[in-house]
Amino acid sequence: MVQKEIRKLTLAINATILIMVFALLGFFMMCRARFLIWFSIPTAAVYIIGFILISKNKLNIYVRMVYGWLTLYMSIATVCLGYGFGFHFYSMSMIPIIFYTEYMAFRLNTKSINTAIYSAMVIVAYLASTGYSVYAKPVYETDLRIAGAFWVFNSLAVLGLVIFYSRLMINMITDSEKELSERANKDRLTHLYNRHYMMERLKEAYEDDKPCGIAMIDIDNFKSINDRYGHSAGDEVLRRVAKTIENTCKDSVVSRWGGEEFLILTGDDSGLIEKLRKAVEDLTIEFENKEIKVTLTAGFEPKNKELTLDKWIVSADEKLYRGKNSGKNRVVT
Repeated sequence: MVQKEIRKLTLAINATILIMVFALLGFFMMCRARFLIWFSIPTAAVYIIGFILISKNKLNIYVRMVYGWLTLYMSIATVCLGYGFGFHFYSMSMIPIIFYTEYMAFRLNTKSINTAIYSAMVIVAYLASTGYSVYAKPVYETDLRIAGAFWVFNSLAVLGLVIFYSRLMINMITDSEKELSERANKDRLTHLYNRHYMMERLKEAYEDDKPCGIAMIDIDNFKSINDRYGHSAGDEVLRRVAKTIENTCKDSVVSRWGGEEFLILTGDDSGLIEKLRKAVEDLTIEFENKEIKVTLTAGFEPKNKELTLDKWIVSADEKLYRGKNSGKNRVVT
């Protein structure tokens, strides 16, 4: 999905730049800047080739080609038309985009460009073109009012590019952080919170003054389900039971505690857990044309500051096993 989005974005950017090249070609013809007119032809060809490279997922080649040519193009435009047009700004805007590209190469697990070398090349091109423009006359003389208008336009365009790529970078880093957090805190099979995450929430709840309770839950006879129907069926049972717990206990924190055990951090009333028990009892799980019925047993323990956090969990676990030993399919409070 990431590669598809990047490809779509790159196509849009490439098309935008190509349109700008043709627009500038018209301006160069107006100024009779013969060299820039002819130079626009290979420039347009570069971006047409860019479409082919993008379509073939050769993004690493595309980036090297475009970055190098864009730096050259803007440097030559600065030398030919002068410092006052603001074309040199584009060279400096390339640097944050280069580092963004390195990050994207990491995300896509592809070879990245050497950011230090490319940044150095951009800086050298910038200093050479602007330095020449400061101490020498431009190759083509143009109206100062046109130069001023271009300076404003190019300044705004470059600032827009920097803001756009900075925002894009922040969004991608934020998405990566969320993805890492999901992987660290969620169980891959059931997509419920894992034991590590639940322990953090239990510590917070234990220190909070609000009343609450925990329910330790176990699927009854889960081993026999695995033995009879296979482990794939067991996985499906875990997923469906997890989904039922999520749907029934929407305002609670639900976790897969381990194996076929679940732990729920909820209010101090066990009524919700009894409702959950009935929902699972009524559940029919279809797997490979077979119907599997399951039940669960739960031990519910309200928060009690006379108990330590560990003993609070142990107490709920002991009640669970009392329920297991007294017939299963029940909630022990």
